[in-house]
Parts: sequence; structure tokens; C-alpha cells
Amino acid sequence: MTITGGSALPKDDIERMMRDAEAHADEDRKRREDAETRNNAESLQYQTEKFIAENGDKIPEESKTKLNEALVELRSSLGGSDVAAIKTSYDNVARLSQEIGAAMYAGQQDAGEGAGGPQAGAGSAGGSAGGSASGADQDVIDAEIVDDEPQEGRSA
Repeated sequence: MTITGGSALPKDDIERMMRDAEAHADEDRKRREDAETRNNAESLQYQTEKFIAENGDKIPEESKTKLNEALVELRSSLGGSDVAAIKTSYDNVARLSQEIGAAMYAGQQDAGEGAGGPQAGAGSAGGSAGGSASGADQDVIDAEIVDDEPQEGRSA
């Protein structure tokens, strides 16, 4: 606690305020942690509900059901004052949503490899050929020559 300026308070009052602040520092820290936990849980709830709304058709029903049940538990714990219950519910929702997100990402990667596999192979085979690489370099040089013309006009 910092008291600055020309305070009209007597020195005894200032000292009493300092002692009170020091005595209640642990309570204040705990209240701040509780508020942060509650805010994080509310944020996770909102983000997860938004995720389900946007990607509900891509999530398997069993996983969606588990996640919705965990969200109900989180909402009910947020309605109470038990911070430990909020933390437990938060962890459960976070774990389930991460698992679903990872499964969706893996599914997208598998689908991308299946569709893009032959294309990727053709691209890498073309890139390894010496003629293609030198052709790409020549294109860059040609572009630089085209860029030189306006520079000559500016300097003249």
C-alpha cells in the first residue's frame, strides 16, 4: 500500500491502515485468485459453446454429449461459490474440448493427406528437377530486369 501526497490523515490512521492492509493481504490474494478462476471458467464456457455451435456437425455425437454434460456441470458450479468445484469442472471441460479439437485436427490432416498426397508428390518431384529450379530463378531475374526500367527513368 502506498500513501502519497499531502495527506490530511493523522500519522496514527495511516499506520493503522498499513497494518490492516498487511493483515488482509492473504484474503485479498485469495479473492483475486477466486475471481480469476471464475473469469477463466466463464470464458472457457463461452468459447466452448461457440466452438460447438460452429463445429457441431463435425463433432461425433458421443463426444458432443460428453462435452455438453461437462458444460452443464461447469454452469452449475459457476452458480455456486465453491471454487474447487469450478476448477474441477473447468479442467474437465478444457480436457474434453482439447481432445475433440485434436481429433478434428487429426481428421483434417488425414483428409488433407489423402486428397493432397498425389499433388504433394508431383510438386516435390517437379521441385527436385534441375530444369524447374533454374526456370524459377530465371523468372525472378526477368522480373528484376522489368523493375530496372522504371529505375532508369527515375534517375534520368
